[in-house]
Amino acid sequence: MNGLTIGILLPFLGTTLGAACVFLMKKNFAPLLQKTLTGFAAGVMVAASVWSLLIPSMEMTGKEGIMSIVPALVGFMVGILFLLFLDNVVPHQHLDSNQSEGPKSHLSKTAKLVFAITLHNIPEGMAVGVALAGAMEHNSYMPMAGAIALSVGIAIQNFPEGAIVSMPLRSAGNSRARSFLMGTLSGVVEPIGAILTLLLASIVVPILPYLLAFAAGAMIYVVVEELIPETQEGKHSNMGTIGFAVGFMLMMVLDVLLG
Repeated sequence: MNGLTIGILLPFLGTTLGAACVFLMKKNFAPLLQKTLTGFAAGVMVAASVWSLLIPSMEMTGKEGIMSIVPALVGFMVGILFLLFLDNVVPHQHLDSNQSEGPKSHLSKTAKLVFAITLHNIPEGMAVGVALAGAMEHNSYMPMAGAIALSVGIAIQNFPEGAIVSMPLRSAGNSRARSFLMGTLSGVVEPIGAILTLLLASIVVPILPYLLAFAAGAMIYVVVEELIPETQEGKHSNMGTIGFAVGFMLMMVLDVLLG
């Protein structure tokens, strides 16, 4: 199995393994554990956005001064606006809320929960696809090992994310098989997004610096809008902060050592 295939499949494998935790669960998902894992996922995404996406975006321009950061600035802001747009047009509902977001819909709560996690996964799938495309075309700025490091980091943070989807669904009364399926399906968008990005490589490569920053902006939107607020509500907020620090450090080490 080559690096390209591994890079595409690893994040989805992480989500699937995390969703499989539902078969081991014997009680409700502890809020302390949920906050810690959510913080961990946020930390990984922030570190990946900086080391795996924004820094290579600026290096790829081959320019100096203000012009070296223009693609990063533009791409980052467009990524933020894109997720803001999706957040307002896609009906979804978060695990810690009883209110739906986006346009009114007759979809079930379970479907809206899956849509919420899917929105989180869109930028991650794009990030992996763009990084792999960059590794194939600009190996000096984005080595394949660096793209794989990003994929590994996202796979690691997808493990708790898969569990965060499937286990509360089980606690809400869904069967183990249905909860596992919903948790797994929430991660399908990642390999699809990566493959679509690679198929469009001829179009992607000329604007790669912008797309790397775009993926970073989209991921930071998810972290600031959803993940961090979830870790700081109610009790055990300190565990969310600790989880963030551990996730950030782990992704930073992975990127430096493998990239």
